[in-house]
Amino acid sequence: MTTEHQVLNPATEEVVASVPATTPAEVDTAVRRAAAAQRIWAAMAPADRARLLRRFAAAVDGHREELARLEVVEAGHTLANARWEAGNVRDLLEFAAGGVERLSGRQIPVPGGIDLTLLEPLGVVGVIAPWNFPMPIAAWGVAPALAAGNAVLLKPAETTPLTALRLARLALDEGLPEHLFQVLPGAGAETGNALVEHPGVAKIVFTGSTRVGKQIMARCAERVKRLTLELGGKSPNIVFADADIEAAAAAAPMAFLDNAGQDCCARTRILVQRSAYDRFLELLAPAVASVVVGDPSDEKTRMGPLISRAQLERVRSYVPDGATAIRGGAPEGPGFWFPPTVLTDARPDSPVATEEVFGPVAVVLPFEDEADAVRLANATEYGLAGSIWTRDVGRALRVSQAVQAGNLSVNSHSSVRYWTPFGGYKQSGLGRELGPDALTAFTETKNVFISTEA
Repeated sequence: MTTEHQVLNPATEEVVASVPATTPAEVDTAVRRAAAAQRIWAAMAPADRARLLRRFAAAVDGHREELARLEVVEAGHTLANARWEAGNVRDLLEFAAGGVERLSGRQIPVPGGIDLTLLEPLGVVGVIAPWNFPMPIAAWGVAPALAAGNAVLLKPAETTPLTALRLARLALDEGLPEHLFQVLPGAGAETGNALVEHPGVAKIVFTGSTRVGKQIMARCAERVKRLTLELGGKSPNIVFADADIEAAAAAAPMAFLDNAGQDCCARTRILVQRSAYDRFLELLAPAVASVVVGDPSDEKTRMGPLISRAQLERVRSYVPDGATAIRGGAPEGPGFWFPPTVLTDARPDSPVATEEVFGPVAVVLPFEDEADAVRLANATEYGLAGSIWTRDVGRALRVSQAVQAGNLSVNSHSSVRYWTPFGGYKQSGLGRELGPDALTAFTETKNVFISTEA
């Protein structure tokens, strides 16, 4: 019997849609159909595949406002963020389309013949996308996988399937082969597991928690299935005393409040050199208070609600009663609201300072010198992102080399660009997404030697 998942508007708690869950039997059917579609797709001329992907990108651009409004409703994202996300899907498709005709192998000098390499598509790729950025993170896997000649089965989070379903419809309308890009809504324990364990799926791309990522990794290991993991983070925001303290304090709030803190790259550990600590806090308090929290469809809103009541309770559990904190405001009444919160008395080894809260909560910790800053920055099982604020170029380079994270930013909080690689160290993930090599992650390299001495 097919079950349905209700999609709630996290700002109002109203049911906005009911979406049937995909059963394991339906996953099997989808895989078989995808395999047939993939053979048709891979046999097409590269220029034709690129042209269809650009048509898909143009359709996304033409429906940008519709997609953004869906994201606001299902995920609680601010309208400005949701518009950017829809545009980012368009950009990812355009970027990937440009790689279709440039996905070339090599000719390697060898004695006695000619040696060349071929980059061949894997076949059917499963993409399991999270609820925190439903559109762009789905496209991180979907766009390069399609461009490399694969079919894609996308399982969105059960709370946020609406934009994924709309994107698949747009792809079909623009002429991509039927069943090439399918969306399989449902719970991870059923639909997701069926996708991960299916022998016809050559690779899994998963973005989500480290705990679930480890489970998926174990299941993929049984079949030596290809795998990319983008997992949790507890990213440091390192502020040295020689930095522009005013700029660092002004930028700090949205570095952990964007998407209500539901971001693996959120800079939730603010490390400030002791000699600048008091001044930084003086500047941080009004910056946090100025963040407008409210109706995500309002153009002035900068932070919306958390995704669900379960997530709200999880975030609350990390903030002790009576904790010393800098706080902002949040609406009362319906919706999953939690105010911006910066704890100033947390211990460096406390759960809120070491675990991924995934909400609008950060801690401020003092450090003494460069070595102490690096020690604190690396004192976590994660290694996804981080920021370094300093006017000293040598220090910026030294600390960038010493911090164990895959994505670092100096005097800014940028982490993700579709034309540069993204991924984590340690338990933040496995493999890299985006950037100039994104398509090759969805191919197998075949080596061919041709004797000239026969």
